[in-house]
Amino acid sequence: MDTDPDSLLSILFLLVLPSGEIFLGIATVILLLLASALVSGSEVAYFSLTENDLEKLDSDNNRSSDRILFLKDHPRTLLATILISNNFINIAIVIISEFVLRQLLPDMLFEQWASSLREMVAGSSLSPTLYEPYFSIAGTARTFSFLITVVGVTFLLVLFGEVAPKVYASLNNIYLARVMSGPLKFLMRAFSPISRILVSWTNKIENRLESSTQTGSLTSREDIDEAIELTVSNTQDADQEIDILKSIVKFGEVSVTQIMRSRLDIIAVDFRFDYAALIDVIKDSGFSRIPVYDEDIDNVTGILYVKDLLGHLHADNNFEWQELIRTNVLFVPEAKKIDDLLREFQLQRLHMAVVVDEYGGTSGIVTLEDIMEEIIGDIKDEFDDKPEVIYKQISDNEYAFEGKTLLNDVCRVIGISTSTFDEVKGEANSLAGLILEVLGEQPEEGSSLAYDRFVFKTSSVNERRIEEIIVIVTPEAEEATEDNK
Repeated sequence: MDTDPDSLLSILFLLVLPSGEIFLGIATVILLLLASALVSGSEVAYFSLTENDLEKLDSDNNRSSDRILFLKDHPRTLLATILISNNFINIAIVIISEFVLRQLLPDMLFEQWASSLREMVAGSSLSPTLYEPYFSIAGTARTFSFLITVVGVTFLLVLFGEVAPKVYASLNNIYLARVMSGPLKFLMRAFSPISRILVSWTNKIENRLESSTQTGSLTSREDIDEAIELTVSNTQDADQEIDILKSIVKFGEVSVTQIMRSRLDIIAVDFRFDYAALIDVIKDSGFSRIPVYDEDIDNVTGILYVKDLLGHLHADNNFEWQELIRTNVLFVPEAKKIDDLLREFQLQRLHMAVVVDEYGGTSGIVTLEDIMEEIIGDIKDEFDDKPEVIYKQISDNEYAFEGKTLLNDVCRVIGISTSTFDEVKGEANSLAGLILEVLGEQPEEGSSLAYDRFVFKTSSVNERRIEEIIVIVTPEAEEATEDNK
């Protein structure tokens, strides 16, 4: 293979002694790579800051900390700014790198490489008709140029513009966040017109996706329920299996307020009870875990495990049972879903949680048994002398319930879907709460309320609450119930 010595010398001259334009281009690419690294690392640095980091920055009271907190208060705009800046920088790197490579590696070099490759293939045993269409000098030269430009620039961008800075940022997030707080705030203002448009479009797309997802989930729920009924309908004990499977499907949508024991029904003891009074409460209740409060049920301080008293059954009334109280109490909000609570029970190895309202007051208690009953139905043991749901069936289509009975339990007793009253119940979880939600006022004793296929009669009312409600299922409701079975 013959090569022109003059062309080789000219190529070596370009490689060894770059011109001012080439030198400036290389310096610009290096600076842009540094900028890309800082901007890419900022994404990891800012979005990996924990609550403890933010509290520490809030207590620093300096400009960089204030800028970081300001940027964190606008996460979507910050992310849009980072992405826009990074794209502009990367585009500039590609354009300038292509210019520099064309100056350092002229077309004639690629043509010589292509010619050499063609001669090498020609010297092989391949027929010219096989390689000539694919190894033209011009096409092969363009291929070499494309591969070097794309592969080289991509390698630089991925290694020095993405991987390395993000690894560094994950280890030094606060330091990098401080360094980039000023530039990012400037870029946020500079790109605010573009970032606003992007954030606005993103919000619209997100809202549409959420609405479509909710609609899809409702449709899939109906499909799943229908599939369950079709699959299990011919098996033995079909009704029980269908109820269990449907409960599993909707398990993640049930909140603790729908299954908890309300504060009026909580069996708890005051921290100041003497030992004899405590034993009486334990004997009457039959529970294995008793919440302990200080002066008021809103101030639960611990849980007493009855098994811890077994070694002290014959102690006198001065026995200090308070030393046996376990203070690791789990407090959960009313809106917490029971699937999340079940995982929390498993992680913390607990069986009881105190449900608190938005003001921190005690709304009720929920146990592991309550969660399991939501799936498989009532669990009876040797201590359950009376039913959990107290009701009286007056006739085939008439039931008397306590006002405090949970709506889920009412639906199970009547044999209707637990979602029957979802459209009107609002925040109510009990039968009395449903009446109050619909009427908007305390009903009079003996008054009636008709909703859909049901009639509710308030048979007993005092000044504070509805004590007893008679639920009448109309023939239309009975037909619907038969269709759902």
